[in-house]
Amino acid sequence: MKLNWLLTGLIGSACLLLAAPAQASKFTGWEFKPDRNQLNFGTDTGVQPKATLLDGPYRLVVDLPGTKMTEATVRKQYGAAVREVRIAQSDRNTTRLVMELAPGYGVSPQNIIIRSDIPSRWSIKLRTIERGVSTASTGTIQTVPIAPIIFAGVVPIGKEMTILKSQIKALAAKYGSISPGMFFMEVETGNYLDINGEKSFPAASTIKLPILMALFQAVDAGKIKLDEKLTVRRDLITGGSGRLQNSRGAKLSVLQTATKMIVISDNTATNMIIDRLGGRKALNSKFKSWGLRKTVLNRMLGDFKGTNTTSPADLVRLSALLAKRQLITETSRSKVLDILNQTANRKLLPAGLGKGAAIAHKTGTLGRLIGDAGIIEMPNGKLYLAGIFVKRSFNDVRARDFVQAVSKLTYNYINNRQVSQK
Repeated sequence: MKLNWLLTGLIGSACLLLAAPAQASKFTGWEFKPDRNQLNFGTDTGVQPKATLLDGPYRLVVDLPGTKMTEATVRKQYGAAVREVRIAQSDRNTTRLVMELAPGYGVSPQNIIIRSDIPSRWSIKLRTIERGVSTASTGTIQTVPIAPIIFAGVVPIGKEMTILKSQIKALAAKYGSISPGMFFMEVETGNYLDINGEKSFPAASTIKLPILMALFQAVDAGKIKLDEKLTVRRDLITGGSGRLQNSRGAKLSVLQTATKMIVISDNTATNMIIDRLGGRKALNSKFKSWGLRKTVLNRMLGDFKGTNTTSPADLVRLSALLAKRQLITETSRSKVLDILNQTANRKLLPAGLGKGAAIAHKTGTLGRLIGDAGIIEMPNGKLYLAGIFVKRSFNDVRARDFVQAVSKLTYNYINNRQVSQK
């Protein structure tokens, strides 16, 4: 089965707000950006914040139900409109964040944006802070609305797959020295699995997936033609995977070059495409505009030291945009999926799929890391998205076995649940 089927007649699903998890979440960290009046924070599992605004002085109070801190109370002062940020355990089951404004400053609820596209990572932005506001308390308490959680802006978030998460964590414990990160999501329901999904990993050859999307976006814009010729130049030749390193001076079409970049993961072909797209800076700007948080092209291929980065969630964000017909046209999407269908390495996610399933994906391999990401179509036509990385001892094949086992567990879990719901 091929994946240029793709994605006809997907049914949108309603956003399901997450209740506090049965087991306590851990508060994993925060950062405040004074120049943007923005507070970012994370937990190890999904939470649904509750927010209120108090006056005299103005304080935004955000409670995280079912969440515990692993450190002492945090209190940090800033010399700006936001005078202080405090984070503490308000009771045994609630972590509380407080953003207190300086005297004479105020903010209205409609100018407070609390949002997330993944329930374990949130941002609070005070969009407009007013000056000359009375600091006298009137006892006013206002509820601040929380924006619905829409993954990548296109998939309303559903429920966390907690049973599957427990199974995979138990599996990982048996492998000892590996360090995994993964994010999986059903397109129809928005149900998801998140284990270190936002963690930054060396991208290896998975960086070629966003590069491919950027190429076809440029094709759609009329900036590049698929039949134009690219030359295998000396300054673009590199070692590692692929065969074009032995073909100096050869000329290939853009489509041929892009196909080699994905199917046999040709590093020289990748450099040719990067060069044609205007280089690293142009691509990084593009990745950021798509909402990719950890995807950065720091050097040309081959990046054997792993300086280029991405995250499992970023690769799933990109797959979600592809699944929901964003970024590129239908014609280009069909070509992208046809190329991804042909990926030669079938030893990672594909090895765990059931009979009749299909996958459009891109793998990545370094001595100390492997990864895979893509879109899986089940025999019933429903889709889920996958992104996984595993750090390992040098060339440890157990990491490959782990990815296969995770893929199988995930496929069986989703398939069995869908069968039971019929």
